[in-house]
Amino acid sequence: MSVQQQPADAEFAALTEKISRERGFGCASYKEKCLRRRIAVRMRARGVHTYRDYAKILDGDAREYELLLDALTINVTKLFRNWETFAAIADDVIPALWPAADEHVRCWSAGCASGEEPYSIAILMHREAMQRKDEKALSRITILGTDIDRLSLKAAERGAFGEDAFADTPPAIRRRYFTPRPPHSVEPRVKAMVQFERRDLLHEPTPSGGLDLITCRNVIIYFDRVSQELLFQRFFDALVPGGFLVLGKVETLLGPTRNLFVPVNPRERIFRKP
Repeated sequence: MSVQQQPADAEFAALTEKISRERGFGCASYKEKCLRRRIAVRMRARGVHTYRDYAKILDGDAREYELLLDALTINVTKLFRNWETFAAIADDVIPALWPAADEHVRCWSAGCASGEEPYSIAILMHREAMQRKDEKALSRITILGTDIDRLSLKAAERGAFGEDAFADTPPAIRRRYFTPRPPHSVEPRVKAMVQFERRDLLHEPTPSGGLDLITCRNVIIYFDRVSQELLFQRFFDALVPGGFLVLGKVETLLGPTRNLFVPVNPRERIFRKP
């Protein structure tokens, strides 16, 4: 390591410790390359070239902290992102959960960003209910979307989306469940199925009550391996027997948790708790 690298590394360590301490964002659990890349985006936006100078900006600008956390939490998503995955959920997961709808079905979208994923799941649930002529079951289905980013959650609660959010959405679903004019708002009955709350995946407990479905797509990949294995174990513990876990296309189970779940659709990263 060169003499020039050492001060920069020390400044980076001091900055990430500061962020963790002051905002409760667990930088140590994220991959360093990812953190450096996303912090660099905000540094360029503010015209500074050292981590120390950027730390000074954070000291005097609370709004910059919000923008930084928004960048760090990687809020890139769409409604029905990777449609083939949602088609598999509609075929392999939701029908298997439906007998439980006589009691209560609890779903958790972990790392939901601005709400596209939980609303997509709610729409699939609504379609299943309509096909079965079992509309009463909808009152017994709860979908919880959580994220660490407060700005994204505010957007999620509005339930309205721009054109870019519909790139993967089948036209028939868009016509049926969203208003035709912008902002394209989700149908009220679907919106009522979804709740949102701020939750830190790594440092706060999983939702209680036993979960039937957990979706956590394109989130785990940004954590280090120790944190990934910890989360997989927590997901397993939170699911009821027969409950489903859905990961992102580039994510897979690691360590001992590989033997805990049964693959349902390996291509679409759908697993089930025995």
